Amino acid sequence: MVEQPANVDAAVNTSVVVDSNDDGTVAQELELENMRSTLEEAIVETRSTPLENRPRLPCIALSKRNRAVVRALNPMLVTYLEASRDLCETDSILFGAALAVCCIIGAKVSTAGRAIGQSSAIPSWRRRIEECIAKARALIGRLMCFRSGNNRPRIVRTVRMAFSGTNVSLSQPDITQKLTERIDDLKQRIAAWGKRIRRYTERS
Repeated sequence: MVEQPANVDAAVNTSVVVDSNDDGTVAQELELENMRSTLEEAIVETRSTPLENRPRLPCIALSKRNRAVVRALNPMLVTYLEASRDLCETDSILFGAALAVCCIIGAKVSTAGRAIGQSSAIPSWRRRIEECIAKARALIGRLMCFRSGNNRPRIVRTVRMAFSGTNVSLSQPDITQKLTERIDDLKQRIAAWGKRIRRYTERS
């Protein structure tokens, strides 16, 4: 009779501990199932979305929680990767996994497609080159007008600015040759600038 309460207490305590572990296991399984569902939805969405319309993924911090999410999703990818038929499909799977990680940890994902952002953002160096090309073409036009006999004040002022810093005078006998040399030099610069833009476009 003295030992009976102790045995009852031990049984109660044991049952409580077991129930607590069961609840933790069930909660963990539910969480993994939700992650698996999120991963599957992300991969399906990525496969059906063109490459240029995929969202921009943010850089996430390598915290303990984020690392744990990645470690939990890694084993789930095995089935998808083993069934992958080519590199494009593998890329979709990995991008979908990255998207699933962002959704699970609550990271903000941009809905704007990558191609739209890239097309609207023209590099500053390209804008400068295009402005130089436009100015050079306008200068070539005025130099050719002056060479053909157009002596309007605006044309003359532009030609003088083109030869500023040199010993060239507009009244010297070989001014026509100097104008031709200046025009050829500008044309070569325009061609070189155009090649830079084409090389960049081809690499892109």
